[in-house]
Amino acid sequence: MTAGPATVTLRPATAAEGPAVAEVYLRAYDAALPTVRRAHTDDEVRDFFRHVVERGTTWVAEEAGAVVGMMVLDGTELSQLHLAPDRRGRGIGDRFVALAKERSPSGLSLWTFQVNAPARRFYERHGFTADRWTDGDNEEGVPDVRYVWRP
Repeated sequence: MTAGPATVTLRPATAAEGPAVAEVYLRAYDAALPTVRRAHTDDEVRDFFRHVVERGTTWVAEEAGAVVGMMVLDGTELSQLHLAPDRRGRGIGDRFVALAKERSPSGLSLWTFQVNAPARRFYERHGFTADRWTDGDNEEGVPDVRYVWRP
């Protein structure tokens, strides 16, 4: 567990928190990418995160008993990092990246959409570099970019 600014705690998600993790993802995605159609319905997203949380690769940011952020770290793949829209800019994402680097000190990789300029700036600020660009060979059909971090 790691504590930090205010009363936000980063900790492994519990199996019961799948719905809360999914809600953070849904709110964050819709706020950050209003022009990118999600490939899955809300219910499909909820089902997906229920299974992901059960695998034990999910971390949450908790504030006052509520999940306000989530990160899925599967080995060296940082496959998800999302914050409730009203919690952005408070250092929680920085803490998640520091935790990911601590847990995967040999390096990390991740994908983000090319149109998500704030996410790209965020990862670049944390030492990630663009490694591969695609023309949209993902479920959404939107061009994306793979970032890597090597210590």
